Amino acid sequence: MSLREALESGRFVVTSEVGPPKGIDVSEMMETAELLRGRVDALNVTDNQAAIMRLCTLAACLHLENAGFDSVLQVTCRDRNRLALQSDLLGAASLGITNVLALTGDHVTLGDHREAKPVFDLESVQLLEVIESLNGGVDAAGKELHGTPDFLAGAVVTPDANPLPPQLAKFAKKVKAGARFFQTQAVYDATSFKRFMEQARQFGVPVMAGVVVLRSAGMAKFMNRNIPGIVVPDAVISELEHSSDAQATGIKIASRFIDEVRDHCDGVHIMAVGAERLVPSILDAAGL
Repeated sequence: MSLREALESGRFVVTSEVGPPKGIDVSEMMETAELLRGRVDALNVTDNQAAIMRLCTLAACLHLENAGFDSVLQVTCRDRNRLALQSDLLGAASLGITNVLALTGDHVTLGDHREAKPVFDLESVQLLEVIESLNGGVDAAGKELHGTPDFLAGAVVTPDANPLPPQLAKFAKKVKAGARFFQTQAVYDATSFKRFMEQARQFGVPVMAGVVVLRSAGMAKFMNRNIPGIVVPDAVISELEHSSDAQATGIKIASRFIDEVRDHCDGVHIMAVGAERLVPSILDAAGL
């Protein structure tokens, strides 16, 4: 069953992600994917995540698709203008890759090519509008396409944004622009996430809760300090600090969160950040 079919079926959807290599050897990426075969509905492929140069997302998605996985092409606005974005999107569609996650992208100052010139010709809402236009058979300049794609466009939302109303306003703009599903930034407080979902439900679009697997208290503190919109509660940090096996505790925390929110959202998007081997254990613990 494809991601599109899974979302349309109304059942609880599970996605995860893989990172392309910094080079052309995709063996490790494919080994990671094999760990998740039959366990997830689709695999996101990150697009120069954290502004670190890696194999292009389109090539990585094609490797996955050829191996029988349903992929999600992450597309950021940081590195391409609207010409290149549309060209890459049409290229993906011509190869049968139609699940797309539209992102603005991390700034180049975070990455390993800080002298690079960021583009940001568009931002995520505008990119969604372009994708919707392509689905309608015309490009961003209003020129007719010869062969029309059928993208399933997704977007990102930050449930722990403070203040929340501007984030909800952007959520609404993304829905209007054509977002058909959402994967959230990492969330750890089930109560605050449920409050967010009470607001998000009015838009009638599937939302998958983002889960980043914590492997140490230090990792949790780093995320609190450095990643806007992510809030790891003190109680969770304390649980990790007092654990004799922080990794096992991180799995427990992730699976517990999934149990607490599964009746309030449409699925989960699990981000293991270099520890994808842990994802099957999380799914087992959560009964997925």
